[in-house]
Amino acid sequence: MQVPLRVALVAGEASGDTLGAALIKALRQIAPDAQFFGVAGPKMLAAGCECWEPAESLAVMGLVEILRDLPRLLRLRARIRGQLLRARPDVFVGIDAPEFNLRLARDLRAAAIPTVQYVSPQVWAWRQSRVDNIHRAVDLVLCLLPFEKRFYENRGVGAEFVGHPLADAIPLSVDRPRARAQLSLPVDAEVIALLPGSRRGEVGRLAEDFAATVAWLAAQRPRLRFIAPMASTATREIFARVLRRVAPQVPVQLIDGQAQTVLIACNAALVASGTASLEAALCKRPMVVVYRLGAISAWIIRRLKLVKSKFFSQPNLLADRRVVGEYFQEQIVPELIGAELLMWLDDSGRRAMLEQEFERLHLELKRDASARAAQAIMALLHRGRAPAAESP
Repeated sequence: MQVPLRVALVAGEASGDTLGAALIKALRQIAPDAQFFGVAGPKMLAAGCECWEPAESLAVMGLVEILRDLPRLLRLRARIRGQLLRARPDVFVGIDAPEFNLRLARDLRAAAIPTVQYVSPQVWAWRQSRVDNIHRAVDLVLCLLPFEKRFYENRGVGAEFVGHPLADAIPLSVDRPRARAQLSLPVDAEVIALLPGSRRGEVGRLAEDFAATVAWLAAQRPRLRFIAPMASTATREIFARVLRRVAPQVPVQLIDGQAQTVLIACNAALVASGTASLEAALCKRPMVVVYRLGAISAWIIRRLKLVKSKFFSQPNLLADRRVVGEYFQEQIVPELIGAELLMWLDDSGRRAMLEQEFERLHLELKRDASARAAQAIMALLHRGRAPAAESP
């Protein structure tokens, strides 16, 4: 009797949960009796993963901000490490959450458990010295973006470009009138989507910037409509409170979830840096992307010159040029952001060119990512893994 494939997964927050659930389904197409366990979100749980700890436990960002949660995270990692070493899965897949997963993977790999990192850390953009740790920690990096595979191969790290699941999920041609009908938005209204982030800390840092931009835009064009899909009750409360204080006269429609529908329906979007900027590009929408860290984290990054990439927003990284506006820290000025959003509303020729660029990027990323990721994991197990690099 054949022993079922046993796969350990550790996913960080909502995006990792979505990736993990799709990967579980794809692996089950190859190995129907496979068993899954680890740190999981509700989608992974629904897909059949045994949950040892909820994925939201890993939702921390920022160099300094993580210090508050460090003792808890270290205790959690030690506990998960012990459970995994006892369980001895056939393969460990860390999904995003690199600060948590890579050290865990290194310990598991040292115990002869094959290890995979699904979603590359942005090591090509900042703190490139981390690539040595990645080489020691994992047998394979599953890359969502095409340039990441080249980066790793040039440094002797096993990597596969599998494409991006969002590019598979979002149609090449979206139905804007249908999205507006679902949200009860007038067909002819000019609509600005507001996506200030999915984490409480992120929304807390950006809420005032977003609200001030809303107030400025409403003063220029009183007929503009604003709609904000919120990731959770907590982020909704934070954003609503700041809107009441900074833009009390401007009606903003806050809804639970439905970010993709909102992005399809809008004319332009103001987006926190991250997956939402890629989602907006795949929905073929012009946008402005903003990124704000805590003051100390931003100072450390600049002081130590940790950033190596020309861009931080995913549309610009993929295009390798500035196709949409991106603003960091003190560059986030409501008048500048608002003026750029109005430009996208008014310049139909530039909008058409941007949509063509986004369609090209969409086609490049649309690769049936979950199936490719599952195939790459099975190929790793079939051929056996390379010897782990020695620790210094």
